[in-house]
Amino acid sequence: MPATVTDSPSAILVVGPSWVGDMVMAQTLFSELRHQYPDCAIDVLAPTWCRPLLSRMPEVREALALPFDHGDLRLGERHALGKSLRGHYQQSYVLPNSLKSALVPFSAKVPVRTGWRGEMRYGLLNDVRKLDKERYPLMVQRFVALALPEGAPVPGLDEITAPHLQVSDDSRNGAMAAHNLNLDRPVLGLCPGAEFGPAKRWPEHHYAAVAQHWIERGGQVWIFGSGKDQPVADMIVGALENGADEHAVVLAGNTSLEQAVDLLSATMAVVSNDSGLMHIAAALKRP
Repeated sequence: MPATVTDSPSAILVVGPSWVGDMVMAQTLFSELRHQYPDCAIDVLAPTWCRPLLSRMPEVREALALPFDHGDLRLGERHALGKSLRGHYQQSYVLPNSLKSALVPFSAKVPVRTGWRGEMRYGLLNDVRKLDKERYPLMVQRFVALALPEGAPVPGLDEITAPHLQVSDDSRNGAMAAHNLNLDRPVLGLCPGAEFGPAKRWPEHHYAAVAQHWIERGGQVWIFGSGKDQPVADMIVGALENGADEHAVVLAGNTSLEQAVDLLSATMAVVSNDSGLMHIAAALKRP
């Protein structure tokens, strides 16, 4: 028999994903848990870089740092981290499918440990679900399903609370001041990078054409991304004509994730490839 959670846990531990887009989509689970348990504290164990995202999710009480690089095993340290959390949680949800991701809740002796079967994690998890990818085709359905009784009807998208990051005016204004930006002209955000390289990337000359069109009609363009996206961002700006480059700012490689979230919230619209920034923009309700 799988373990069953108490009717009203006082604290839940979620082991979060290790990718930006997946962490944004995980907010669907946090929202479902908040709906079921309005007074329950929800803490998320995740890589340190996730904190800027989690701090902008109102459902999350605390982001607990997972001090390991993606792929690190470090069993002893994971066990020690779990021991330090004993007695704090009544329920846990493990979102990654790896065996190592289930070690901390197990070592923490969380009474109910829920997750998809993944890497044969029987014992480490005591509420093991078998994933039917046809039944749950979308990642958000897979996350939310873990909060529901096994075999419950598959939630439709209209039943799932979409990710919704919250940014304060102070943090947005602080990020703009740090990069000497203003809103004198309406902002179009461009995110020309892609998670899986050039094959998944819209060609830079198309981005340049969009930027040229926007700027000629009175706007400005902010180009987001990591350091590896800076060359393509520079190519986009370099292709602009008739002084349009004066209204294009390359932020790729020059912002923290926290600043990128805050600055994306200041845009009127975003054009993006399939990337973590795309998920962030969607969670900020940018068209």
